Amino acid sequence: MKIVSIVGARPQFIKCAPVSRELRKAHDEILVHTGQHYDHGMSEVFFEELGIPKPDYNLGIGSGTHGRQTGAMLGVIEDVLEKEGPDVVLVYGDTNSTLAGALAAAKLHVPVAHVEAGLRSFDRRMPEEVNRVLTDHCSDLLFCPTETAVANLAAEGITEGVFLVGDVMLDAMNHNRAVAEERSRILEDVGVRPGEYLVVTVHRPSNTDSPENMTAILGALGEAGMPAVFPVHPRTRRYLGEYGLLAGMPENVRVTEPLGYLDMIRLMAHAKKILTDSGGVQKEAYMLEVPCITLRENTEWVETVEAGWNVLVGAGREEILRVIRNFTPEGEQKPCFGDGDASAKVAQILSEYC
Repeated sequence: MKIVSIVGARPQFIKCAPVSRELRKAHDEILVHTGQHYDHGMSEVFFEELGIPKPDYNLGIGSGTHGRQTGAMLGVIEDVLEKEGPDVVLVYGDTNSTLAGALAAAKLHVPVAHVEAGLRSFDRRMPEEVNRVLTDHCSDLLFCPTETAVANLAAEGITEGVFLVGDVMLDAMNHNRAVAEERSRILEDVGVRPGEYLVVTVHRPSNTDSPENMTAILGALGEAGMPAVFPVHPRTRRYLGEYGLLAGMPENVRVTEPLGYLDMIRLMAHAKKILTDSGGVQKEAYMLEVPCITLRENTEWVETVEAGWNVLVGAGREEILRVIRNFTPEGEQKPCFGDGDASAKVAQILSEYC
């Protein structure tokens, strides 16, 4: 069976790695990188660290508005699919690359398989939410990470081709956790000690496009009373520069370039708390058993909130600071994301149904 897998952004590289290992045991996988994330710190380093095969196609689309970026991807992906003639197209998550791949395949009547199907924040202002919904509704096989995701699809009338497989990011975490501890020197490089620092990631437009939100977030970090390590997304760095916030960064906030996967795992694993607006980082924090403070009003990973290990705070300075100081999860975690064999299940289902 020939499978075309489409990726384009950091979270998709992580999800792709364990699935690709399983697929290539028995099938022909063609890997297409759209180029949505294109600099070394957001792209190439993940292929190197995770052992992902070199992409068969790198489309080099780059950045742009959502419409222009998605449209540019759609046309070029269509060309690739017509050339390769795959039995199925595999897409991941909720980026513009995901939607473009799904639409191109659907219009060519090629079956679409969606890894991480069924997630919902119920906030259509988020581009990711629109991408998720549209991708799910044109997919033939929907691989859900949680029971909540299955229920979300059923509420929208999608019950055929739905499979609860668990989360492939848990597979990646299990595979790479020990490697990260052995190889990464990130704590030593940034000068922090285990359990005595925060990790911060901010990249969503709801925060980065608002000078008020970024000022409030950095203000709360400045009063946190401990170091805060802030790997800065290129887009976030551009806005911080425009707002004059890079020059006035609080002394305890240690700004770094984007980190590779192994460095990021080790950095998060030993943090006291993690602050983020990323869906993937919320989930990784839970898997690493580190309390998470989400800088949003909603989340697609409601299980982490219901389990008491994640709290939604938005972008208010006082509320962020209060939760940094006072939030402590109670009780043991529930196993929300499966048994760490999601990738094998995806490969098996694809073998049976395509």
